[in-house]
Amino acid sequence: MSALAAMFRTRSVVVTASTTLLATGLATGLATGLLTALTPASAAGAEPAWNQAAAAERVLKDEAVLTPGQGGVTHVKETIRYRFAGRQGFKRTYPTRSHESLTEDRVYKIQNLRASSPDGGPTRVDTSEDDTRTTVEVTGGAKLTGDRTVVLEYDLRGAITPMGAAEELRWPVIGGWKVPLDEARATVDGGTAIRNVNCFTGPIGSMIGCTQYYMNHTHTQGVFAQQGMLPGEYLVVVAGLPARTTGGRALYERRHTVATAFSVNAVTGSALAGLLVLLCGGVAVLYLLRGRDARVVGKKAAEGDHAPVAGTEFEPPDGVRPGQIGTLIDEQADVIDVTATIVDLAVRGYLLIEEEDRARTGRLDWTLRRLDRPQVDLLPYERILLDALLTAPDGSTRDAVKLSQLGGTFATKLAQVRSAMYEDVVKQGWFARRPDTVRSRWTIAGIVITLLGIGGTVALALTTEWALAGLALIIAGAALAYGGQYMPAKTARGATVLAHTIGFRAFLERGTIPESDVYGEGGIASRQRIALFSRFLPYAVVFGVVPKWAETVKDAGERAEGADNLYWYEGPAEWDLSKFAESMRVFTLATSGSISQSRGM
Repeated sequence: MSALAAMFRTRSVVVTASTTLLATGLATGLATGLLTALTPASAAGAEPAWNQAAAAERVLKDEAVLTPGQGGVTHVKETIRYRFAGRQGFKRTYPTRSHESLTEDRVYKIQNLRASSPDGGPTRVDTSEDDTRTTVEVTGGAKLTGDRTVVLEYDLRGAITPMGAAEELRWPVIGGWKVPLDEARATVDGGTAIRNVNCFTGPIGSMIGCTQYYMNHTHTQGVFAQQGMLPGEYLVVVAGLPARTTGGRALYERRHTVATAFSVNAVTGSALAGLLVLLCGGVAVLYLLRGRDARVVGKKAAEGDHAPVAGTEFEPPDGVRPGQIGTLIDEQADVIDVTATIVDLAVRGYLLIEEEDRARTGRLDWTLRRLDRPQVDLLPYERILLDALLTAPDGSTRDAVKLSQLGGTFATKLAQVRSAMYEDVVKQGWFARRPDTVRSRWTIAGIVITLLGIGGTVALALTTEWALAGLALIIAGAALAYGGQYMPAKTARGATVLAHTIGFRAFLERGTIPESDVYGEGGIASRQRIALFSRFLPYAVVFGVVPKWAETVKDAGERAEGADNLYWYEGPAEWDLSKFAESMRVFTLATSGSISQSRGM
């Protein structure tokens, strides 16, 4: 088919399409008029005025000229013939961003946008961006009716892409209207020989060809035309230029997503490196604070005990009480340390522990009875504990209290006892500061840093690509909060006492003592052994070896003639020392539960 025949065929299609559009328009107008005449005035008045105006408005003609220039900047001049129906201006949308991958967008930059009008149309230009689109709004100072001409001009960057031996200009130059468009025409003025042209119409991404496209006889211009476009459709023009005609390149930007927010870059890499240094430094600090304990303990264990610690491996450190040892070992004043102190007060003659007759009362219970002994050698925390046990809820003193009565009422007093135990280990010179205060300080600091890191990570993830730096802060804060539990450090004196305690604990764990002539085999010597083993029992509570050491006390009692009870522990009728080991195991468990139980729990 000749070029002339093809042109006539194209014109025939255009005429046919125009005739169809005209007929459709006449039919639509007739139907609209009939509907308006038949619709009640009240219903017609309910339709917003903006919708009525939008329904009457349209773009009569939109012509654009694209002129590619050096640096890949394309100048666009668009002449719009717009029919107004009572509004001050119009809007149209340009697709200025496309998602090329999960982390990268191709962008098109519209710059130096301006508007003019030769016949009183709107000329004030405002732009706004929403994800992948840029909306241009052109408005004037008054509501307009009738046809007006508006000339839009702007510079476009990013629309030219090098493609091997050519450059491709591709841009949806016309479209994105909210109203129908009757006629669209675009011209690419290459300034040099254009290699090829093409065009598409419809939504972005459509592969439907436009009504007409061709090159002029000198091949320096590409001409594109489209008859009739619906709201939201575009006319995309494509022109191939010789390589290096403009030197333009596609523009890409990293898209802000979760993947990019947590990407590794110079900033986040430095933050992670800083975190590594911080963690390593934290390990070094912990070694200096905690490792010193291990070095001193090892040294003292090798050299043997020296003043102020006296005694042998078969005895506790001189003058050191069970509650003190429990706090020294794990740097915490635990409930079991308080329980051991209650047993120690009984062994030392301040309390008598009486086991109730379960067959008579129907439950297992104990009575703690005050003994008349001066409190001259009690430490402050022991005095507080003894007074707390034998003070009634109304503030009056009592001579005895059942263990079951402490449940739910002693928890607040327990906190005072534990606080006094922390004060005691500082007073003894075993710690420079209260262990609980040191732990709390470091833990709170770690929690605060973690919360700041969470807030910072969220803020950075929403706005930047440095969220990994915030994540590093979270890790550092969490590590600090966890490491804070190990921050309390013993002094050299405290570590020396701990060294002797380790040997004493090993002795209690064995549950035996070498036979010695000091204790002999007679009844009096056996009673001395009972007293000695009883003195060690509170320490066994701290070390968690009550069953084994209670068996030792039981064996010693069975060897003593007529020893059905201990001087500090009495059982019910038909009870003897053969049952002591089980009684003591249950007593320590029941005591720890009663003194720590809160009311209502």
